[in-house]
Amino acid sequence: MSSPEPSNLSDASEGEQWRWLYSDDVPTNDERPRSTPRPLRKGRQASRTIIGACAGSESYYRGDCVLLRAEGSNQCWVAIIQSFTTDEDGMKAAEFVWFSNEKEVMNKAKKRTDALPNEIYISTSADVNSLDTIDGKARVVSLDRFLALHPTAKIPRRSEDAGKLFVCRRGLDMRTTAYTDEFTWEDRYSGFDDLAPLIEFVTSSTSTARRKTSASAKARSKVDTSFTGNQKQDTRAPTTPRKRRAIQDPGSTRFGSLSQAHFPSDANYAITAPRTPDKGALEFTPLSMRHILLDDPQVSPFQLARNRLHVASVPTNLPCREKEFDEVYFQLEKAISNGASNCIYISGTPGAGKTATVREVIRQLERDVEANQLDDFIFVEINGMKITNPHHSYALLWEALKGDRVSAAQALELLEREFTNPNPRRVPCVVLMDELDQLVTKNQSVMYNFFNWPALRHSRLIVLAVANTMDLPERTLSNKISSRLGLTRIAFPGYNHEQLVRIIQSRLEGVPGDIVDPDAIRFASMKIASVSGDARRALDICRRAIELVENDGGARSESQGAERNPRGQKSPGKGRDGLPRVTISTIKQAIAEAISNPVQQHLRSLAFLPKLFLASVLSRMGRSGGTDSTLADVIEEMTKILKACAGRMGQDVIDSLASLSGDCRVEGTTGKRGIPTPRSMGLGVAALELENAGIIILEEHTPQRPRKIQLAISETHVRMAFRDDPEIHALGIQGI
Repeated sequence: MSSPEPSNLSDASEGEQWRWLYSDDVPTNDERPRSTPRPLRKGRQASRTIIGACAGSESYYRGDCVLLRAEGSNQCWVAIIQSFTTDEDGMKAAEFVWFSNEKEVMNKAKKRTDALPNEIYISTSADVNSLDTIDGKARVVSLDRFLALHPTAKIPRRSEDAGKLFVCRRGLDMRTTAYTDEFTWEDRYSGFDDLAPLIEFVTSSTSTARRKTSASAKARSKVDTSFTGNQKQDTRAPTTPRKRRAIQDPGSTRFGSLSQAHFPSDANYAITAPRTPDKGALEFTPLSMRHILLDDPQVSPFQLARNRLHVASVPTNLPCREKEFDEVYFQLEKAISNGASNCIYISGTPGAGKTATVREVIRQLERDVEANQLDDFIFVEINGMKITNPHHSYALLWEALKGDRVSAAQALELLEREFTNPNPRRVPCVVLMDELDQLVTKNQSVMYNFFNWPALRHSRLIVLAVANTMDLPERTLSNKISSRLGLTRIAFPGYNHEQLVRIIQSRLEGVPGDIVDPDAIRFASMKIASVSGDARRALDICRRAIELVENDGGARSESQGAERNPRGQKSPGKGRDGLPRVTISTIKQAIAEAISNPVQQHLRSLAFLPKLFLASVLSRMGRSGGTDSTLADVIEEMTKILKACAGRMGQDVIDSLASLSGDCRVEGTTGKRGIPTPRSMGLGVAALELENAGIIILEEHTPQRPRKIQLAISETHVRMAFRDDPEIHALGIQGI
């Protein structure tokens, strides 16, 4: 519960020491401390029972309703003292049974519409907190008693009930959002002896309500899932719970949606709705939606297969990862159900299905929440490749928890306060930290904080750290950070060729035309499994092979199939309906493109003049022994190359060079037509083209010094690209 006007400070004023009150300190018929505690008899110390605590003139006993406020927080909660104990630091503490507030309910679909601003619900949640958090006593009454005390439904601000008087008429399981039937508070609770029966009543009533709701949800699910595999899909992406609104003052004069039936008929007052802005739902890092194309006759089998093999598409299931799925699901479900914290380290080679499995687990957990089989939780994904600074992860986490956008430094301070102080309303939060190696900073503060927060008692934070190597914590992180990861580690091995075959076949299931040869799938799987076991690379190769067959119309596959089947049997280059088919040779071509260096591919696709320019740069570098040269030196080198090659190059090469220029010719050349000069062929344009492509670095022109040129890529890439180039070899250039 919160209040814009904070209630009185704790009755235990600063400097006052808390002391226990024992059962033999008070009379049997009155639990009030004597002015002077009764002296103990020898041997009675062990039999004494702590029934209360006092500091100064105020005393608190088991069964008292109290207000609690965390240090540095303006939010106030209501609880019942169940027992007294000491906390982990040896300080005097108590176990509190919490009340819940309607505005703290995360599941908006289950929020009641008849809740009062000062209405609270008794719950079964309990935990231990220091006695210093007690901020005074609270009064909990039934609705009839409240209206008898305040017939106008208004609590004056200066009244002693302001911020301390609350209405309770139902119980609530906060995690499952299950309510009990309405009851009269005074009939259910009058003191400490009624606390255990009250908790038992709430537990049994909310369990019954939960089972009824779960049965209805399962019945609806059976109706909704009566479809064929390729006709219906789950197109709803799980989202985080809605943003929490600011809690209204319990002593406010507004009364929400309280009906007129609750007031006397002759009451002369108006009911005013609270002015709370209705903000829309917040969505953080939404999970990928299922986009499985239907068997539309207008969609070609090639397009359908390419879409299903795309690495961004989410399949209907994740084959070959059932064991890892069960392990991740068990860890998360246990932590969320128990309201506990945990830190899980997931490792595996790229393309091993780590992120996809975690996302599928989150989808299943979201479905369990909708079916009332699991508590509510918040999910947020932080990808190290998608943020510019690792410290921005603080702001992302705070925005997911509270819906407020703040700076990274401010978010860190708020998160420290949030996870350090107890909060009975805190919903478990699951954080997926993908590409963990990209979040490592120089002082490793980001990793330390995210792995240290789950170790705090009240954080309810579950961190899933995903990385590509098993030894990243020991190799990169310091001991104080790697030790906080704990023993919960899940390794994802690379796929073998049989598993890759199953993955590809599951993607292509239902694609008409039989456009991919099973032998081609096995060949691609064996090639990838022998190198890395990367499922994404296997899907890309098969997808590229389908593009090749679709683009050339299957001419190459058909001719190869005819050579292998001279007797007129069914050609492996053709599938059903006469469609061209992906064969082993097509997979080989796709693999050759995949393993080829993209820089070399771009160099081979250049026009003749940029190639000649780069060949001249390499020749000049070999002649001078340096890594850079000037534009004048490159022009001179090109001129020498053209002069040296003029006597042995064919007329067709000379005509090709002449077509790039006007009538300018290199002096001393022979033949009917001379060789054009480098400047006449547009050397400057070729240099600018190479600079824009990031192949060379060209200095700006200044009158004081010559214009320098330097390769921006490796010299080896250029030599490998031009090694078998026919145009370069036609010029007779040596050493390239």
